[in-house]
Amino acid sequence: MTKALETKVSNLIADDLSSMGYELVRVKLMSGGTYLTLQVMAERADGKAMTVDDCVKISHAASAKLDTDDAMIDRYTLEVSSPGIDRPLVRLKDFERFAGHMARIELEAPLDGVANGKKRFQGSIVRTTGRGSDAEIELRTEGGAVRVPMANIAQAKLVLTDALIGANDSTKH
Repeated sequence: MTKALETKVSNLIADDLSSMGYELVRVKLMSGGTYLTLQVMAERADGKAMTVDDCVKISHAASAKLDTDDAMIDRYTLEVSSPGIDRPLVRLKDFERFAGHMARIELEAPLDGVANGKKRFQGSIVRTTGRGSDAEIELRTEGGAVRVPMANIAQAKLVLTDALIGANDSTKH
């Protein structure tokens, strides 16, 4: 139910955010108490840093859209944020963009053919291959190269390193 609702919300707001100059990174639904917490993570399409004003604009647009949907009205608390420096990696283009940086990946199920059927990997993103359901992420880990099917990733995020901080600093100039 949660995944279906996240997809529904993504589909409801993605086009509006895109027309406003933003890219939807992730929608995450968390239960707690009477209301659901709906976390919308977005970034500017022009690559500039997100501001509080950007988050406010997204919040107003998303709320207006969600409040027209009977399944969502009066059921959620909305949180809007930017991905941050140690951001989640959700889309294939996230992995492509951050090739060369360290990532931590957790899989839905153990990876076939890997010692002890591991589900968690940390390593440098080497490259992506394929598209759609065939897409894979190649990591260079301490144990060697690993190819992880994108479809099998439960969650992934960048690991905060000096190289990532340096890359982030250089994009601000």
